[in-house]
Amino acid sequence: MPNTTSEFEPGRPVVLRGGMVLPMTEGREVLDRADVLITGDTVTAVGPDLQVPEGTAEIDASGGIVMPGMIDTHRHMWQTAMRGYGADWTLTQYFVWYYLEHGKRFRPDDVHAGNVLAALEAIDAGVTTVVDWSHGLQTLDHADAAVDALRSVPGRFVLAYGNIQAPPAEWTGTPEFRDFATRLIGGDMLGFQLAFDVVGDPSFPEKPAFEVARELGVPVTTHAGVWGATSDEGIKQMHDHGFMTPETVYVHAASLSADSYHRIAATGGSISVSTESEQSAGQGYPPTWVLREHGIPVSLSMDTSVWWSGDLFSAMRTTLGADRCRMHLEAHNRGDTVTHCTLRADQVVEWATRGGARAIGRDDLGALEPGRKADVVLIKNDDSPVSFPVLNPFGHVAFQAQRGDVHTVLVNGRVVKHDHRLVGADLAAARREVEATVEYLRSSMGEQAWADGMNPDVPETKILDNPYTYTDYRSASTRTR
Repeated sequence: MPNTTSEFEPGRPVVLRGGMVLPMTEGREVLDRADVLITGDTVTAVGPDLQVPEGTAEIDASGGIVMPGMIDTHRHMWQTAMRGYGADWTLTQYFVWYYLEHGKRFRPDDVHAGNVLAALEAIDAGVTTVVDWSHGLQTLDHADAAVDALRSVPGRFVLAYGNIQAPPAEWTGTPEFRDFATRLIGGDMLGFQLAFDVVGDPSFPEKPAFEVARELGVPVTTHAGVWGATSDEGIKQMHDHGFMTPETVYVHAASLSADSYHRIAATGGSISVSTESEQSAGQGYPPTWVLREHGIPVSLSMDTSVWWSGDLFSAMRTTLGADRCRMHLEAHNRGDTVTHCTLRADQVVEWATRGGARAIGRDDLGALEPGRKADVVLIKNDDSPVSFPVLNPFGHVAFQAQRGDVHTVLVNGRVVKHDHRLVGADLAAARREVEATVEYLRSSMGEQAWADGMNPDVPETKILDNPYTYTDYRSASTRTR
């Protein structure tokens, strides 16, 4: 049965009392033992010992961290029913499975199942806004199923419409698509983008799709700088035709030249970094180290739960690790030692909140200050020894916290998780939907194909010859005594 919390009736003000508040405003200030008051869908006050309207519901945030809801700018939500299936894939195996072989098997019901599960897991982890990079929309029935799923869960989403089974010029060119897009454009809880890649073909076949995006006035999000798939040529084509805008989000951008990064920086676009993905799948080295050099805005994303985790705590942690690892490795190759970290914990927390808001053009999200939308997360777990002490709150969020520490989540002023449990979520129904999808895919593929897809071959490891190997180490050890 769904969990309900009757004390949080719609329209009733809510105050989080006595927490360590990270407003994520300029200056990275920290407000200790402060309150956050929410009225309707808006943050109305932030500060110590706030006076609140009579009847306000109070949440004890003492000992916890209160921060803006996190924003994931690139997640293939429709694939979530296949959670963990591709844990040992390379990017090539992902392309073969989804693009060439089995991705076309997904029915509208399967897209719906994946989106519902992905939306619930996002809220559970304090991710209040997700860009659904939905490139499995083979038909408008699939698109309607994706939208129905997103609207059934009380989170904030952006449908990035895509179809990997057809050229973007084809599916964006129909009157039916334009009618569908027009219905979604301008939504508060459900935004709209176009999602397609530029492959670098000299004929620039994606040009008509960009023209549709321009005509509709919607942003484009594109996988750029993916090793072996999208390159500098695609960036050049976009730039030469005037399709690079401040609203454009370039996903990964991990294997581009300095020229391409300059073009992105000059046109005001941003890059969605999916560090777990780039590290594991091979799009290129996670590019935050070079993005800082070019002054390109960054947001974070998780890519797909078919491989990786669906929370931004992992994204922050792995991004810091990859960036610092690169810095140390390059210094060591020069014979130097790094004595100060360049990328700091507060920066990745900013990328997970305000960076995401900036990328999707939502100035009303990503920070806790009066007038902003009330997307709020309380990190607090009194039953965990990792919950104290909180000395460096940004470091605590980036390196210590995890989804089990998310105590309360509000989206648009509505309490959607409280006391570590989702509110109003029918997990049993979501489980039944996903189980039906898994059974359908497994049976339609056949048991052998199902097993082969999940267990790709393991290349043989060549053990190096060791010149220090004893023929009899015991006798050698005895002789040295």
